Amino acid sequence: MSGTAALAAGIEAPVTHAAYAAAMCAGAAAWLLTGRHEGARRARLLLAGGAETPARRPAVALPDRWREATAAARARFAARAGHEWWCLLAGVLVALLGRSWIPASAGLAAVPLARRWLRRRAAGRLAQERETAVVRLCGAVAGELRAGRQPDGALLAVDRAALRCLGDAGAAVLAAARFGGDVPAALREAALLPGAEGLAGAAACWQVAVEGGAGLAEGLERVAGAVRAHGEQRAELRAQLAGPRSTTLVLALLPVFGLALGTAMDADPLWILLHTPTGFGCLVVGALLEWAGLLWVTRIVRAAEGAAEPAAVTAPAPEAERGAQPGRSWSR
Repeated sequence: MSGTAALAAGIEAPVTHAAYAAAMCAGAAAWLLTGRHEGARRARLLLAGGAETPARRPAVALPDRWREATAAARARFAARAGHEWWCLLAGVLVALLGRSWIPASAGLAAVPLARRWLRRRAAGRLAQERETAVVRLCGAVAGELRAGRQPDGALLAVDRAALRCLGDAGAAVLAAARFGGDVPAALREAALLPGAEGLAGAAACWQVAVEGGAGLAEGLERVAGAVRAHGEQRAELRAQLAGPRSTTLVLALLPVFGLALGTAMDADPLWILLHTPTGFGCLVVGALLEWAGLLWVTRIVRAAEGAAEPAAVTAPAPEAERGAQPGRSWSR
């Protein structure tokens, strides 16, 4: 029994030390990421009587020309090589740790997939910005109309930031209003952009108001309200889907934690997965199952988002549909 106990104690000692080391590393990382300067800042505030003291300059300061050159080099590298190249860097790091070329090849293959995902995410953010710009534009034009301006003058008087979000299409709308062009046609052209579909409703209201003298302000306010309700519904849906997405992310990262735990226990899981037939088979099957699970959850989320998408705002306001007589009260 004493020999067995000694053997168990000898085995548990490295595991315990590895667990303590992992916990200390995690705590140090959390401290570095969250608040390592908070204590020093609090001490400065107390000693200075509540006033914020100026930050200390570094002992060795680089010349301004060097700092500018370094910043320009970083910006140029970020423009040419996006964040997707971190996949290759991670693959090379794992390849060096596992002494195999397979992780590096997998990281290189993941670069175009990560680039496509990042572009889709950037396009989604741009569409949200355009949707917000449409709400601001319709509300601002309606306010200018109620203040007594004519439609073209109201469009020229609003803040240009909303039109700037639409790019060349926004410039075309502004030019049509300035030089007496076809504003509804320019709005319909801008409505083809992702996120700017609400401008189709604004174009319909504008067309009916110009041709029949109907009130334009109320129609634009209704279009803005419909687009705003669309955005709020999408935001609520994303908030409801945040829990499943977080659970999916945690489950997807569990194999990484398993590899870290195996490495801490000196089991060398990378060598087993990359240099033995059984381990390599488990790696391939696990990667396929991981990819299938992520694809399945992504399709479920997209289906839920697509089912909740309301119809595009294309119909004018009821007052515009009836058509007023040529009294042309734009502020109604």
